[in-house]
Amino acid sequence: MNRVFCLVGKSCSGKDTLYARILERCPELVPVVPCTTRPRRPGEVEGQSYHFVTQEQLRQYENQGQVIEKRKYHTTQGLWTYFTLRFDLDTDRLLITTLAGARALMDCYGPGHVRVVYLHVDDRTRLLRYIDRESRQARPDYAEVCRRFLADQADFSEAQLAQFPRLHRIDTGAEMEEAFQKALDSGKGCVLDCVLDMDEMVRPMVAGGAHITDFLLK
Repeated sequence: MNRVFCLVGKSCSGKDTLYARILERCPELVPVVPCTTRPRRPGEVEGQSYHFVTQEQLRQYENQGQVIEKRKYHTTQGLWTYFTLRFDLDTDRLLITTLAGARALMDCYGPGHVRVVYLHVDDRTRLLRYIDRESRQARPDYAEVCRRFLADQADFSEAQLAQFPRLHRIDTGAEMEEAFQKALDSGKGCVLDCVLDMDEMVRPMVAGGAHITDFLLK
């Protein structure tokens, strides 16, 4: 049975890093690239993390019935829309989305075909990562950092997470390079099945006081 693996989590929880590592080690896993109307940031490549589209293109996709789900964010820089287009589930696929996006995928393809992986990290570590990432932008917008940080608290509340009883959690607050490598080398059939074992490897590291590194900022 083909599946779509959804990586979800708050900003700077490590989604992009884990996504890239998985695709690097498992090229046969087909990525689902979402779309957005927000401006492209320096260094971003069309079709890699996002398809950058106009509001008119979004309307055309909606008129054609191609939009599975969409989210609107009133940012400090204006209204930005993110959305996912329909795709054939003819192979295992991977994407970064939200809890609402994962629910929409379940409604479209069936709950049995959708696996949700929640990446979580303590607030202090996440905020420090977020500030560090924003400081590298040509024009840092720390007001947007604050807005999104607080919005994430509501979007990923325990009440929201409880709506996904099969949710798999991975703690990304510890040093993960070694744990990730062990998971990928464990010999299982699907790389995502390996990744889902990471939590059991990482949890003892957190309990043992492992130092936070900038691994997830690379």
